[in-house]
Amino acid sequence: MYEFPASSLPRASGSPNLRRMSPFLRNPLIALGVIVVVLGGFTAWVLHGNPSDQPIAQFEGTSPRLVDPQPETIPTIALAKTIGWAAGQAPTPASGLAVSRWAEGLDHPRTMLTLPNGDVLVAETGAPAKAQSGGFRGFADHLAMKFVGADDASPDTIVLLRASPGSAHADQRFALRHDDLHSPSGMAWGNGTLYIADHDAVLAFPYQLGATVLTGAPRQIMALPGGGNHWMRNLLLSPDGKKLYVAIGSSSNIGEHGMAAEAGRAAIYEIDVASGRARQYAAGMRNPNGLAWNPASGELWTTVNERDQLGPDLVPDYLTNVPVGAHYGWPWVYWKDIVDERVDAPMPEYLTDYTRKPEYAMGPHVAALGLVFAHGGERLGPGFADGAFIARHGSWNRKPPAGYDVVFVRFDDHGNPQGLPVPVLTGFLTGNGDTHGRPTWVTWSQDGALLVSDDTSGIIWRVIAPGAAPAPVIKPIVAASLPAPKNLVPPDQQQFEAQFGKNEKVRQ
Repeated sequence: MYEFPASSLPRASGSPNLRRMSPFLRNPLIALGVIVVVLGGFTAWVLHGNPSDQPIAQFEGTSPRLVDPQPETIPTIALAKTIGWAAGQAPTPASGLAVSRWAEGLDHPRTMLTLPNGDVLVAETGAPAKAQSGGFRGFADHLAMKFVGADDASPDTIVLLRASPGSAHADQRFALRHDDLHSPSGMAWGNGTLYIADHDAVLAFPYQLGATVLTGAPRQIMALPGGGNHWMRNLLLSPDGKKLYVAIGSSSNIGEHGMAAEAGRAAIYEIDVASGRARQYAAGMRNPNGLAWNPASGELWTTVNERDQLGPDLVPDYLTNVPVGAHYGWPWVYWKDIVDERVDAPMPEYLTDYTRKPEYAMGPHVAALGLVFAHGGERLGPGFADGAFIARHGSWNRKPPAGYDVVFVRFDDHGNPQGLPVPVLTGFLTGNGDTHGRPTWVTWSQDGALLVSDDTSGIIWRVIAPGAAPAPVIKPIVAASLPAPKNLVPPDQQQFEAQFGKNEKVRQ
């Protein structure tokens, strides 16, 4: 048996060493009391948190209200437990729309891609095993994912769903690829190639439409920074198929692990398909997700999840266009020029001179993910004929909860968002702290219905306006270029001529 050395044993109560010890150690009851108080305070914070009494509509739209920050060392936690949908239950569609189950029994379906022949690819996926961050934030994230039913091992499968002609649901299902993917999410198809984004690489597979198995070894066209707090990597091809865009989220909330850990993250990259060369297309976006082309303007648009722990009403997630070279300020600033005082990393000089303000606020903590535009041919009625549909996955850290719905953002005839989000699909929240599921992604079916993936319940919902005619095609904006200015005169010369005359010489 091991014997402790005499020097390590406590001395008599009169010992000077013991008298110098903390009174907490000399009195176990005091120490126990302190522990109880700390745990009680922590529990009270978790149960009560930092609730909001403001309507979330104030923090949405083109001119959202931006309140003063309320920094939280310990994040407010408000988890909605997934209870699933019983037989016959469904979300609530907007007036004039109907919803049904297009597919069910899937294993955590998140992203979707509709192919030109009408087949729909679904990524059954989850976070990679080591994607969690460290510290209290990582511990809280793990508990949150476990509570809402999103902590299982990633299925790592691409499923092909097919609806027979005239069928209102997918009656054929095939495991397209399932043996060598790693938390796949983004998908794009063009010119006989299927692109799949794992959490750590963009892969290219030869694929002909109609095939139900994806065979052959992939070709890696870009390595990606893997894992992190935000592991999804969405893909979008340019209309001509020559460029591929990949959205990569940050590994943290505000760069708290150092900016070296954020290299290559919080950005959208552009890959030249022919050469494989990649460049950073835009930056400063904490977690860009949905990618889509605005059919009116031809611009790239994205949804972005903003930072946490500044209170229940900050910072709004957003929907925005993404010009090449744009920077949206993360982690140093948000909403163009509001400095986040919590960030330790030195802010680049003149950052707020060139950061871009987002176009449209989706609301704080709503987790805006999937994005699709109406292009023409959709069958949701004239009220949903011109604009964008966004799946708001739902908050885990806001009281009351926000998101857990699919909304429509109307656009004007110049390709700009208008008004407040219009509910399309609601009823995911039960009203007693639980949720039936969580809407994640949106795509169009071949017959003009909107498909919505519900990842924690394993269902894909079909939304349509019964009897609606296909919507008209969105017309591209055609605008004449401004004439090139002539006879440009520098400001200093203008000032000189105004003072002395154009041809007057200054006398000595």
